[in-house]
Amino acid sequence: MSHKNQDMKNEIFKGMEAVIFDLDGTLVDSMWMWRQIDIEYLGRFGIPLPEHLQADIEGMSFSETAEYFKKRFSIPHPVEQMKEDWNRMAWDKYMNEVPLKPGVREFLKKCRELGLKLGIATSNSRELVENIAKVHNLRDYFSCILTGCDAKKGKPAPDIYLLVAEQLGVKPECCLVFEDIIPGIAAGKAAGMKVCAVEDAYSQGVWEEKCRLADFYVKDYRELV
Repeated sequence: MSHKNQDMKNEIFKGMEAVIFDLDGTLVDSMWMWRQIDIEYLGRFGIPLPEHLQADIEGMSFSETAEYFKKRFSIPHPVEQMKEDWNRMAWDKYMNEVPLKPGVREFLKKCRELGLKLGIATSNSRELVENIAKVHNLRDYFSCILTGCDAKKGKPAPDIYLLVAEQLGVKPECCLVFEDIIPGIAAGKAAGMKVCAVEDAYSQGVWEEKCRLADFYVKDYRELV
């Protein structure tokens, strides 16, 4: 463990009253799945996946992403139908192919034992995040689950994190955020919160940048249990 993280176990919860998690790539190992869905969905219209599409849409809410796709790729379907199609495509994969990140359940139990309030701030859809929480028996851990569509602006704007803190009744400076992508880390920092970067294969190429931007970082939640 690096010097930056050598006292992490002791320092990470100091002064914290709430822990807020992103979902995809942070709580569940699912970032690979969305690239596959983009390939399959655009393929329906004979459109190959652009090289940097995932980077272009990082942090956007579900609705913002649908509007971006409709405009950029001239998708003939209404935005609401696009979102319904993505929900259907994602649900089968979430049910059968997407596990929790290692150590998540044990870490959530530890947070609850410490009396910390827990929330989720995700760019995913309301329908999917609620179903994922139910499938993995996570719903009872979280007092607040908000999506990017609940906020005025998606990540890297701080809006969603500030909204979750408000609903949890905790000041932003007393919140600890777990995030796997740079726009999410930036959102947490812009909200005035402490941020812990989480390793994920999808963003492995920017791991050093994530560590530089965040206050803490973990490759595995079991480091904190």
